[in-house]
Amino acid sequence: MYVIVVGGGNTGSQLAKFLLDAKHKVCVIEERPAVLKKLEAEIPQECILTGDGSSPAVLEKADIKNAQVLAAVTGSDETNLVITTLGRFEFGVPRIIARVNNAKNAWLFTPEMGVDVSLNQAEILSRLCAEEMSVGDMMTMLKIRRGKFSLVEEKIAPKAPAIGLALKDLSLPNNCVISGIIRHGEMILPRGTTILEVGDEILALVDDPAREVLAKLLSRPR
Repeated sequence: MYVIVVGGGNTGSQLAKFLLDAKHKVCVIEERPAVLKKLEAEIPQECILTGDGSSPAVLEKADIKNAQVLAAVTGSDETNLVITTLGRFEFGVPRIIARVNNAKNAWLFTPEMGVDVSLNQAEILSRLCAEEMSVGDMMTMLKIRRGKFSLVEEKIAPKAPAIGLALKDLSLPNNCVISGIIRHGEMILPRGTTILEVGDEILALVDDPAREVLAKLLSRPR
């Protein structure tokens, strides 16, 4: 996969290193001399393109027409939106990700502006804090469909209501699918007759209301 990252600061450099470690082809576009110097010490020189990532000519030089993903992660929301608009409507990049710096601008990062996925760091942190306070030890592993669904994991606590019940006998809401059970380090494919035990790690796909119901079934009664 070929990914173009516009913005070589901390977010861009970490993203580039992650992608390179995963054996993807990466081009990071950056124009600030101090940032370029730091970037050159972190990733291969051939992965760096000096220039303004909001310039169509620079994007063309980065071979954007062959990119599968474009990530606009500069420190300017206005610049990121210019980049996403160009990427989608000028060059037809299939997948576009944008960083939101100011939470007040999050409403602008929509498909109409070329954005498939927006990374609003303030919102992510606030959601994580809210989750930790509201659902105990349940951990979010993945957000799906713009956050409508989550893949979650939770270990069944002692005295939880679900202990000793077969999956078919759990009162699970419609938008809750048990996708796996880890028991003593081994993965168990869930069946309706599978009996739940203390310490089982439950993997489930849920929406927010179903998540709360599942958390009550797997947690110690209060």
